[in-house]
Amino acid sequence: MSLHHTDTIGLSTALAPLAPRDDFPLLAARPSLHYLDSAATSQKPQTVLDAMTGFYTNANANPHRGAYALAAVATDAYHDARATVARFLGAADTDTLVFTRGTTEAINLVANAWGRTHVTEGDEIIVTALEHHANFVPWQQLAKATGAVFRIVELTGDQRIDLDHLASLLTPRTRVVAITHVSNAVGAITPVAEVVRLVREKSPAIIVLDGAQGAPHLPVEFDVLGVDFYAFSGHKMLGPMGIGGVIGTRARWLECQPWQFGGDMIEWVHDQDSTWNVLPHRFEAGTPNAADAVGLAAAVTYLESLDMAKVRAHEIALLESAHAQLESLSGLRVFGPPPAERSGVLSFTLDDVHPHDLATILDQHGVCIRAGHHCAQPLMRRLGLSATARASFFVYSDGSDVDALVHALAEAQRLFAPDAG
Repeated sequence: MSLHHTDTIGLSTALAPLAPRDDFPLLAARPSLHYLDSAATSQKPQTVLDAMTGFYTNANANPHRGAYALAAVATDAYHDARATVARFLGAADTDTLVFTRGTTEAINLVANAWGRTHVTEGDEIIVTALEHHANFVPWQQLAKATGAVFRIVELTGDQRIDLDHLASLLTPRTRVVAITHVSNAVGAITPVAEVVRLVREKSPAIIVLDGAQGAPHLPVEFDVLGVDFYAFSGHKMLGPMGIGGVIGTRARWLECQPWQFGGDMIEWVHDQDSTWNVLPHRFEAGTPNAADAVGLAAAVTYLESLDMAKVRAHEIALLESAHAQLESLSGLRVFGPPPAERSGVLSFTLDDVHPHDLATILDQHGVCIRAGHHCAQPLMRRLGLSATARASFFVYSDGSDVDALVHALAEAQRLFAPDAG
């Protein structure tokens, strides 16, 4: 098929960003940059940067540790941040939100704090072939350490979780079902309600949802999802790096044992024994990352101002436009379900051009995309690939980003065409 990019470039221009680029200092300073790597990390609005600077400028003290007025201000700022983030994610019980460094630490926390005391030899742990390594390896290693059976749910032809296969794997010995809310590699959205129904009907397992790509792009109501734990990362949702968390039901948290010790997670230390603080502090050892928590609260407040339903609609519009234009490129293969059933992720290959070469060429056109296995090697093996290229949209993306992506891909294809010389 011949290329027709000259006929299709510009079709997306009318799609304005949901959030003004001027709100994001890096994007405002680089008007010709097309940042399409938000699934890796999002850009930060000025309000987030101001919130973090404001904490260090006006409230810098160690929360919980001092009786003086400034320490009380820091403590209030940290507690208020927790309440804001919990509200955004639909958790009425604020103390069931435990701050971590991000999704990876959050899942490791659950695997250690709950898994090490509740999973034994012969039990079963289920993950899917769609998982990010952070929601695959901790459970794989827990199975190895405890003698549990590690099972993997396979995928449908469009890289969605095979619910029939999941149902066939569930037994009364299943203790953990760890599953992504949204795939970082292909954008597929998990039908959480159906997963919860299957698991509750067939097993006593806890359900751990990796929300790293769900929380930034979908409305989340933890209290109605029906899962036991929901992990997320701040830097994927306009917040700073180094902060995230996990929400759990109070009943499940009370079944957990601390996995890190020291600092404010301690109640009393006796010579031969110690006791632990109440939720959420018993799972937050050491000095809290208060400034980044405040920054994360500012980020979710910004997202709330946009309306998460509009965030979702905006990304679908961008994906539909991208799909329509990319159909003009022969040799391009897009992975994952249709736009209405995925997040703002577009994962693809183009002819025989290696994804890393694609990323390099696109960078020369001011287009930033990801190339690699996206920390999803089990998925790549099932696709028969070592890597894909991945463009990912967010609230500051617009039609010009789509057009630039399509144009740059057409140029890359031209450069690598056999008769290009």
